[in-house]
Amino acid sequence: MIVTSGAHAVRPAQRATSVIPIVMAIVEDPIEQGFVTSLARPGGNLTGLSFQDSELVTKRLQLLKEAIPEVSRVAVLWDSIRPNAFKAVERAAPSLGIVPQVLEVRGEQDLERAFEAAMQQRAQAVMQLASPLFAAHRKTILNLMAKGRLPAVCQERTFVVDGCLMAYGPSFPDMFRRAAYYVDKILKGARPRDLPVEQATKFELVINLKTAKALGLTIPQSLLQRADQVIE
Repeated sequence: MIVTSGAHAVRPAQRATSVIPIVMAIVEDPIEQGFVTSLARPGGNLTGLSFQDSELVTKRLQLLKEAIPEVSRVAVLWDSIRPNAFKAVERAAPSLGIVPQVLEVRGEQDLERAFEAAMQQRAQAVMQLASPLFAAHRKTILNLMAKGRLPAVCQERTFVVDGCLMAYGPSFPDMFRRAAYYVDKILKGARPRDLPVEQATKFELVINLKTAKALGLTIPQSLLQRADQVIE
């Protein structure tokens, strides 16, 4: 059996074997990425846990607007291999009075250029969309955010622990724990194709008050009270 997470790892595993069971602990939009034919009936040797990041975009924008009511120009850090992610931003932004500014990134070499563009366009904040590329270069991205004094809403808590202002997304530790259920089932004889892909069920809002203070921001108490974790 292979247990892995993220499209960057799942895809080569899928190419390497159609026989060995593969459990995806975390993967975004597995139908869109061609890993399974449907969530209910995966149809191959892969199954596991997934989340639909495009459905979380609206919530992240709402939280950013609640934290910084005056924000209107938001630079969106977007991995261009995921076209549907930015479409979700375009749908959600107008109702919140936000004008999204796309920062298209294809590799690490594009990150500094993207943030230079954000500054030139007078972005007031950044939203980071889900991508294994961004997770791999988290420290670089956070350093560029800090350099530009740009408050940001990120995908998940590790970004906030390292300095992002806030994050809303699935609990990855919870998804990894749930992956053990699939491992157990398959080791006892179940076929991956017969085990539906589960959607993430636990989500968390994390806020970094140290970053807010450094940026001169006051986060509303109503938002802090709803947070699953506040870093002080």
